[in-house]
Amino acid sequence: MHPLRESLHDELHARPSIYFAGPAHVYHFALLDDGASIDTLIDQLEGLADQHSHGASRHGLLRIAGCPFKWERHSEFLSLTWVVPRQADTSRWAELPQPLRGLLDSHRELIINALVILVEDEQDFSGEPASYGFKDPAGSQVGGGDATVWSDFRLSAQGFNRMLLVNRGLNAYRLGRMIRRLLEIETYRMLASLGLPAAQELAATLQELDRQLIRVAERNAGADNSEAKALLDSLTELSARLMRCSATCRPRFSATAAYAQIVFERIGELRESHVGGSQRLGVFIERRFKPSVRYCAATEQRLDRLAGGIANLGELLQAKAQVEVEEQNSKILESLNARSNTQLKIQKAVEGFSLIAISYYLIGLLKMTLEGLGALGSPLSGKVLFALLAPLFVLTLVLMARRLKQAAQH
Repeated sequence: MHPLRESLHDELHARPSIYFAGPAHVYHFALLDDGASIDTLIDQLEGLADQHSHGASRHGLLRIAGCPFKWERHSEFLSLTWVVPRQADTSRWAELPQPLRGLLDSHRELIINALVILVEDEQDFSGEPASYGFKDPAGSQVGGGDATVWSDFRLSAQGFNRMLLVNRGLNAYRLGRMIRRLLEIETYRMLASLGLPAAQELAATLQELDRQLIRVAERNAGADNSEAKALLDSLTELSARLMRCSATCRPRFSATAAYAQIVFERIGELRESHVGGSQRLGVFIERRFKPSVRYCAATEQRLDRLAGGIANLGELLQAKAQVEVEEQNSKILESLNARSNTQLKIQKAVEGFSLIAISYYLIGLLKMTLEGLGALGSPLSGKVLFALLAPLFVLTLVLMARRLKQAAQH
């Protein structure tokens, strides 16, 4: 078997739900992982457990104070779920019981989501959400009408978001899965919303970078060769700032998109229908949550557009520099051609003068030779011989000069 066979197969069971029936308070928390406290917190939770039903490196099912408890470790947060059966003498919105309350008080700064769901049977439901402290609540029938969920999405004095689930026909398994969907909607909604402050903080920086890019582009339009280095330095600085912003914010924006997709998928899995004239839960969440997601997506697109603008301006600078280099090369070639032509003319003049000088000296030598022959008793006088041979000699020199010229041209 492949060494990863078992671990990959067990991913099917990596996120178990807590199955239960009857009225209960479901307390759920999401704590951001600061890299130091989560391991300690898990160890403390394990120490509080009465029973370890299941344990793994990423999740665990325990019993704390006799009630089922589950922890799950995710990439950047830890989720805790505790199902406490509701006693007849407890209030509708009971405070978080000990010992979990005391343990979480020491990690309050890490809690990004705190949710309590009150599960009521239909016969115990008062019939009016307002009697549970809700103000203008949203409500939906879920699970094909087998349950109704209410919430006004307002935080209590203790920082809890509160939901009411009235169970009509959900068995323990369906109820556990329905509760899990509601918990995931709220948890991933809060985690996705972490991208909103980052996008809002980045907006001013992006506006400044936009203005700088426009200034650099305008300078490039009217700049001469002497300003090329200054423009390139400005563009390099602009690109470096944008890369720092992108490296800081893109992981958060990617997480926002992924978490938002989970939220919308879980809302679809609720199979909602209307309850009277109330707004549905999914519609309430989507209308108020989607703008944040879209703002983060728009900010990420703005990063992409700025990066594209900087890249295009860099290409323009490069093209401009290339044209200038080609113009300089063209001028250098023209100068070299002019020098070559001048050198060729000088060479031709030198060759002409050389040919004249050589001809002069050769004719003088011929004359001296013929005069010497006349003095030795030649039947023809030196002047006559010179007159006869000089044209032939000159013709020979002319033919040699033409051949040299033709060889130089080829």
